[in-house]
Amino acid sequence: MNQILMNISDASFSDLLDKVSSGAELDREEWRMLLDRPDESPDQYLRARATEVARQHFGNGIYLRGLIEITSWCRNNCYYCGLRRSNRFASRYRLTTEDILSCCREGAGLGLNTFVLQGGEDDGQDDNWIENTIRAIRAEIPDQAITLSVGERSEDAYRRFREAGADRYLLRHETRNDAHYAQLHPAEMSASHRRACLRTLKALNFQTGAGMMIGTPGQTTDCLLDDIAFLEELRPQMIGIGPFIPAAHTPFAHRQAGSIPLTLRLVALMRLRFPHALIPSTTALATLNGGGRAAGILSGANVVMPNLSPLAVRGQYSIYDHKACQGGESATGLRLLEQELNQIGSRIVYGRGDYST
Repeated sequence: MNQILMNISDASFSDLLDKVSSGAELDREEWRMLLDRPDESPDQYLRARATEVARQHFGNGIYLRGLIEITSWCRNNCYYCGLRRSNRFASRYRLTTEDILSCCREGAGLGLNTFVLQGGEDDGQDDNWIENTIRAIRAEIPDQAITLSVGERSEDAYRRFREAGADRYLLRHETRNDAHYAQLHPAEMSASHRRACLRTLKALNFQTGAGMMIGTPGQTTDCLLDDIAFLEELRPQMIGIGPFIPAAHTPFAHRQAGSIPLTLRLVALMRLRFPHALIPSTTALATLNGGGRAAGILSGANVVMPNLSPLAVRGQYSIYDHKACQGGESATGLRLLEQELNQIGSRIVYGRGDYST
């Protein structure tokens, strides 16, 4: 790593990374210096440091989460998402509780110990249905972790999900900048309500995940600085950061995809700032670049989420175009995944991978 550092022209860069890693407060302009750099040459050093921190805390193990995409219906109309309610070209489905149990059984047979139930905010899968489904999974498979990613719900609903046996909840804040949030969502949706949901989840003792897309229309460096400030305030146990990918038949269908280098820069900086966090190498990274998943891990990510959804519907969960969900991105491709991880000095860890400090 010292050889890499010798090639960095700006000596203050390393000092700033030391400050990030120490937990010391950085002012806005210091964060800006780390983010807003046209020269990508220091990124190799940043990513190497982030990987070193991840391995100090987690060894070379990468945690698996079996992803089950439970519904492609959504009542929301977010401008970037292929599942938005106004997209009449979207292919719609919803899994039954038995379908989900079947996915969990398959995952358990493959050695997975965490299941992520992800879907749109579907009125056909209301709070009662989700609660009952959690209880059904917990009754049959009592030891595996259950993660939910089903959007904004009431405090009462979140409490019921927690009491039923859910362990974790993923809810990207998308953007802390309210003006930017309004560029991405219709007026009926509220940035402050999204943040309130995240605070409620933490108060209910969920292991809570927040995060954002990189490169969404209207996003500026100041938006990302706001995001960092919010993550520092919330201190989520999980941080999801992936590049924006346009989806067909949405208002942003013809926009440019987000930057992979900037995404990896954010992943690495968040690893340094939150050394104990669970940070996925996202499917979006793998979708934009065949080596994206490995690049995420070599930037400090320590989680991957192979897809457990039934093959008959897997391609229908099209939140963005050309989503990777086969091969090493699928739960049945774990051998391919293991080979890929071994090539970069990592290995699969089959434990629950709970957040701990």
